[in-house]
Amino acid sequence: MSDRVTRLHADTEVCIGAGMCATTAPDVFDQDDDTGVVLLRTRVPTTDHLDAVRRAVACCPSGALALTEEPGPETPPPHPKGAMR
Repeated sequence: MSDRVTRLHADTEVCIGAGMCATTAPDVFDQDDDTGVVLLRTRVPTTDHLDAVRRAVACCPSGALALTEEPGPETPPPHPKGAMR
């Protein structure tokens, strides 16, 4: 099991509802029926979906999508002062 996790972020205030994400990775993205704003089916895409999610993030015309690499559940975040407890 990996000690890092790829997490997906969507800024619904920035999203313009173009739908590129839902077209590119429909297993991960959806759109609100009324506003068209992005809806995430998951915040942690599986490795099977990562390539499509990366393409969706890259083609988002509003820049509302982002991916981050974060410590996984089994890896505690580093202590703020760098000291071990």
